[in-house]
Amino acid sequence: MTITDGPINEPLWLAIEKRILDLGAHDFSGDKTESAVQLLAAALDEGGFSVSKNAGHMLDLRGALGARITVGRPLMEDLNKHLEALTLEDVASPHTATVRLLDEVGGDWPKLRDSDRRGQVFRIIEEIRLDLMVEKAQSLDGDGGVRFLIGGGVAAEVIVGRMGITQEEFDRVMAAVEAERAERARVAELLQASESKPEAERIRHLITSDVSDELIVEMAEVGQSAIDDVKRAMEEEIAEKARLAEEAAAKKAAMAAGPSLEDIPSDEMLEHIEAIREILEFSDAEAEIRVMCEQSSVPKDLVDIAVSDPDRLDELEAQAEG
Repeated sequence: MTITDGPINEPLWLAIEKRILDLGAHDFSGDKTESAVQLLAAALDEGGFSVSKNAGHMLDLRGALGARITVGRPLMEDLNKHLEALTLEDVASPHTATVRLLDEVGGDWPKLRDSDRRGQVFRIIEEIRLDLMVEKAQSLDGDGGVRFLIGGGVAAEVIVGRMGITQEEFDRVMAAVEAERAERARVAELLQASESKPEAERIRHLITSDVSDELIVEMAEVGQSAIDDVKRAMEEEIAEKARLAEEAAAKKAAMAAGPSLEDIPSDEMLEHIEAIREILEFSDAEAEIRVMCEQSSVPKDLVDIAVSDPDRLDELEAQAEG
């Protein structure tokens, strides 16, 4: 796009078309055409464009007015009508929206397809896209609007200015967004590592890697019911492992405790009692007695008697001797 001599950041062709829009058909009918050209040139001169004394610019002006007379309506009427009808969905891709506009409007206005004008139309559509995005962002609750604009690739300074927030507020939301992006990248790697596995195994892999249900549903493209099924299966496995661990612990404890009193053979009973008496002569501290009895493989029931009622050992000895 070529910027004119004027002080405003607007191309001459667009400035011409905007002023032509203000004219009525009676302003250039019959022999008034040249007068209209001179009036338009003077107005453009006042706006900062050097037109009346620039032959090239005067040719542009005459050509634009001639096209207006030929088509029977102003270019800006068609252009504005199309631009005002655009939705956020329409301008999701400014390039595609520009091509569509040129297809629809450029038929009657072929000059609109010139490179400088096409570029300006593209920039106008980009501005419309930003306006529509900000409008939507302002309708969202909480941080939703700022997040929406960040996701749309809007520059930080534009978001701060258009949303009326502080840099600190933006930085806080941006930090959260970056953390979420990092988590998505992590989940993507987890999915890639398990892509050849069945669905249930992939879900299990994500659950055990502390991925939220929401991300699993979104990125693994599975239903919540599938996640719930895997979680139930995992809970059952955990419960079974816990049961087996309890059984193993109980078995180990029983083996460590040794046989109950009634299951101890008489000869072994006498040997255990003799060992206990030797230990009692060495120490009267319960903790030491228990440690030494365990080292001597004395059954727990006998150890309990030794530390709580040692006199009963005589009774048990007599019974064992028969």
